Amino acid sequence: MTKGRLEAFSDGVIAIIITIMVLELRPPHTDTIESLKPLWPVFLSYILSFINIGIYWNNHHHMFQATQKVSGRILWSNTHLLFWLSLIPFATAWMGENHFTTIPIALYGCVLLMCGLAYYILAQSLKHLHGKDAAFSKALGSDRKGKFSLLLYGVGIGLSFIHPLLGFSTYVLVTLIWLVPDKRFEN
Repeated sequence: MTKGRLEAFSDGVIAIIITIMVLELRPPHTDTIESLKPLWPVFLSYILSFINIGIYWNNHHHMFQATQKVSGRILWSNTHLLFWLSLIPFATAWMGENHFTTIPIALYGCVLLMCGLAYYILAQSLKHLHGKDAAFSKALGSDRKGKFSLLLYGVGIGLSFIHPLLGFSTYVLVTLIWLVPDKRFEN
């Protein structure tokens, strides 16, 4: 299988994930501004998740532009990432519908942690496939940003049990860290 086919499949799955998320946004049954107020947690959850999925799509694209080949291990690592990304709509909806309570915030963090871990595994699998001296591996480097993000997700999960908005704020921080596309692979 070519890397182009893997990218096309991934793009399709990510597009479906975003579509599922937007379908969870339900308009109010009245036409007043006040009727929108109860929906702010749902919309805020959607915004954060949409940005996160956009970040994964963007970095996945850049990473595979630097990739020369794929293998069965890469296909499974990529499928593993897509699995965890596909759980974001559920975690997003649950968190928003429950107005940022502890367990939904913690679950959302667990899903983000697993997405981050799956992305890290995919990157390491690609590094292994290409060899440590390949341009891909040199561009990936030690992946401190990826490791730090995993640590922050874990901290956020713990903080969500102290106060849910502390956990949520930690997830926002990780999103802000990754908002600028990963430049390592652009050259």
